[in-house]
Amino acid sequence: MKIGIVCYPTFGGSGVVATELGIALAKKGHKVHFITYSHPVRLDTYSENLFFHEVRVSDYPLFEYQPYELVLSSMLVNVVKYEKLDLLHVHYAIPHASAAYMAKQILASQGIFIPVITTLHGTDITLLGKDASFEPVITFAINQSDAVTAVSESLKADTYAYFKIIKEIQVIPNFINLEEYKFELIPEQRLSYAPYGEKIAIHISNFRKVKRVEDVLRVFDKIRKKIPSKLILIGDGPERSNIQRLCRELDTCGDIHSLGKVVSPEKILPLADIFLLTSETESFGLSALEAMAAKVPVISTNTGGISEVNKQGFSGFLSNVGDIEDMAKNALFLLEDESRLKQFRENAYEQAKKFELSRILPMYENLYSSLM
Repeated sequence: MKIGIVCYPTFGGSGVVATELGIALAKKGHKVHFITYSHPVRLDTYSENLFFHEVRVSDYPLFEYQPYELVLSSMLVNVVKYEKLDLLHVHYAIPHASAAYMAKQILASQGIFIPVITTLHGTDITLLGKDASFEPVITFAINQSDAVTAVSESLKADTYAYFKIIKEIQVIPNFINLEEYKFELIPEQRLSYAPYGEKIAIHISNFRKVKRVEDVLRVFDKIRKKIPSKLILIGDGPERSNIQRLCRELDTCGDIHSLGKVVSPEKILPLADIFLLTSETESFGLSALEAMAAKVPVISTNTGGISEVNKQGFSGFLSNVGDIEDMAKNALFLLEDESRLKQFRENAYEQAKKFELSRILPMYENLYSSLM
């Protein structure tokens, strides 16, 4: 098949999943064309079956805000026509689903039919969906898609709750390629972060307010007062200044390693003992799955789709949003007993196996085939 994938090319979960999906499809012989405004950060694998089409928006002085959606629609028309694509798979509703709809109508006027699959990832529904100014467009774009998927049962339910959706939504969860997490731990690597044998907690996110990264620091502060510990922060975003302020206030800056954006977190995750995820909402929790693939148990909130990924008392523990005391207690429960921590590490890996790429990829391929 010749597949067009439209996604955000950044470090966010939707872009990561879309890119990894495209790479996996290319390895199976499909021709995959990525169409977005810059090279996806995870697209670093050479393959004769992978192609990238950059969407460039010219800087016209007439526009206060550049019309990316219109330029994207035009690019989709051109790529479908000249690369003879079989289908378009757009990730994230706004503006990708609406741009794909416009491209589809233009192509139809020229006698070309192209199926469109829309995959919903989270904040396009849970945040934008609550904004009345976006609701008519999102509703229309989803209902006009030839197929719609969501990454969790929770997100599927939210979509039906927030929008008047008449299309059937199929749940296809996010996935993990466990082959990428088979690293042999070198003791010296861990010592560079915890030179005196301290325990290591880790957090990965885009540092937006919804991630409640300040809660991560407060949970860590309670942990380190009981057990010598270090915290690794991976990511960047608008909350960074607040995080820096809080670490000075708590006097924890000396125990925190801030690594910024990391393209390959699977090389650092195995160093950690626990993963902290304190989000206000998560439609899936891809970072938690990545941690479990690295045999790192997860201390998380119980919001959205996280409970479909992290199993209470097995791969980690779940707490109510903002319950810092309970999250710290659960973290200490694991860190204070080495044998218990070892068991949870193995459990986390077993849980991750349920989302292995080889199980999820056929779901997409079958969906594609049904629309051809």
